[in-house]
Amino acid sequence: MAAIPQPTNTTAAAVVAWRERTTDMGHRTHLGASVIGHPCDRHLWYLFRWCASEQFSGRMLRLFDHGKREEARVIEELRGIGCEVWADDGTGQYRVSAVAGFFGGSVDGVVLGLPEAPKTPHVIEIKTHSDKLFAELVKKGVREAKPMHWVQMQTYMHLMGLDRALYYAVNKNTDALHIERVEYDKAEGVRIVARAEKIIRATEPPLGISTDPAWFECKFCRYHEVCHGGAVPEVNCRTCVHSTPDLAREKWTCRGLVTLPESHQRTGCNDHLFIPPLLSAHGPPWTPTTRA
Repeated sequence: MAAIPQPTNTTAAAVVAWRERTTDMGHRTHLGASVIGHPCDRHLWYLFRWCASEQFSGRMLRLFDHGKREEARVIEELRGIGCEVWADDGTGQYRVSAVAGFFGGSVDGVVLGLPEAPKTPHVIEIKTHSDKLFAELVKKGVREAKPMHWVQMQTYMHLMGLDRALYYAVNKNTDALHIERVEYDKAEGVRIVARAEKIIRATEPPLGISTDPAWFECKFCRYHEVCHGGAVPEVNCRTCVHSTPDLAREKWTCRGLVTLPESHQRTGCNDHLFIPPLLSAHGPPWTPTTRA
């Protein structure tokens, strides 16, 4: 007798589909503090230049949202033990920026009155972790276990003029806490902003972390096919040779003359011409893209 097929039209499937349908997975307009600690300059340049989109499943989007919702609870807990917290009550975040606004990020908050240092304001960075990653974090500390998070906090401290950060980590499996105070490293802060500016100013893809497509950090990169496989990047203003981030005017411009609104950057125009190295695997000539 044939097995009864499992229903596909279920509540769980509907929730996942709704999450995928309603979540904005579009490109960020700026190079983010949350990613500037990535080890590959080329990855960051591809990200800033909108070379390829990344699509997430509904399950992953729910997971991201879980981490976001944790922020309000953490802020409540810090206030509950007598701390002052500036964080828009968990409904928003403070933004910091540099490099004419092309680099920056959103700060979870600032806390004052911690039992360990009651008179010192701290940047708050709230993260959730799986049981395995949480155990590694407890063992090694944030700088070694989660270097991108450490760099993110250094960025915020540098741009906000603060010298301490509070890393508030939550184990998603057990709700255990790992809370770590991080000291500001001025030299690191300067280096981070300089790196961001170098990437933003670059007119061509910088050197990547490896030329080997099988390299472990390349294999799972969202830009693997663009970087190693010869895939054609997305068509938009940021992959076009005519487009430039104008630091003096704090705007994207076309041919250095016309200001490009965000909406136009995302669609491009009939004069789109790929930045030549993006099509190096296809050989010359690099002709304008035909658009309907």
